Amino acid sequence: MVINSPTNSQRYILIAPTRDEEKFLENSLKCFVSQSVLPTELVIVNDGSTDRTGEIADSYAEQYPWIHVVHREDRGMRKVGGGVVDAFYAGYEAIRSSDYAYICKIDGDVTFQQDYFENLMRKFEENPELGGASGKTWNPVGGKLLEERMMDEMVAGQVNFWRRECWESAGGFVREVMWDGIIFHRARMLGWKTCSFPDEDLKIIHHRLMGSSDSSVYKGRLRWGRGQWFMGTHPLYILASGIFRMRERPYIIGGLLIVAGYVKACFQGMRRYEDIEFRKSLHAWQLKRLGVKR
Repeated sequence: MVINSPTNSQRYILIAPTRDEEKFLENSLKCFVSQSVLPTELVIVNDGSTDRTGEIADSYAEQYPWIHVVHREDRGMRKVGGGVVDAFYAGYEAIRSSDYAYICKIDGDVTFQQDYFENLMRKFEENPELGGASGKTWNPVGGKLLEERMMDEMVAGQVNFWRRECWESAGGFVREVMWDGIIFHRARMLGWKTCSFPDEDLKIIHHRLMGSSDSSVYKGRLRWGRGQWFMGTHPLYILASGIFRMRERPYIIGGLLIVAGYVKACFQGMRRYEDIEFRKSLHAWQLKRLGVKR
């Protein structure tokens, strides 16, 4: 049953940066418009698509007054990481409502149960310290669902849902790869709790393998390593992370490429996130997870 008049505490905004998503977008939009608690707004950002993405988005905006579309010019390529956040902010600037309690960056290639947002917001209502949360993400592979490994404190990047107060106090998203990791740690530094819940009714089906939206998953893993360098990840942690990720597709090589991307960024002198206190806090958190005392 759709709740047509959500309470003020259930008002949420969805912003969906999309590019060349015609294969997945329609099913995602069907999922969004059938939620038991509907969004206050859904802003779809057509980020220069060269397929029918914009057409599909416009067709839903014609049917639902709370959906509107922002069309951006084609830059000639998919720009993940910072480009996704640029597209998100194009949607953020187009928000029409000022009265909402939650904000969510959502991908155009995900589906979930009809009461996903209702159940997720209940978690926030039960815990006023919860600043950001999601379910766990799963990939359909060979007729089965395989979980994308993610620490319990992390918020899934595909459905990145935040209490508005937390999101604003943490400074929103950084326009770089690892934007989701940076806001999660900034929120933690401010005393907020974050979580990806393993609940069955919060399961997110991600119809594209994480990191494969660019030219290949291999390039995505290298980019992941570069993003970890930018964020300020400790060398011991990136090594442990690379070993851990060897158990995921693409097996072995994926984890090696993450470490290689980090090392290459180091030797090239690529810039890093400039907040020194953030990096200190991040290192302390990462070393604690590794069981290394400082």
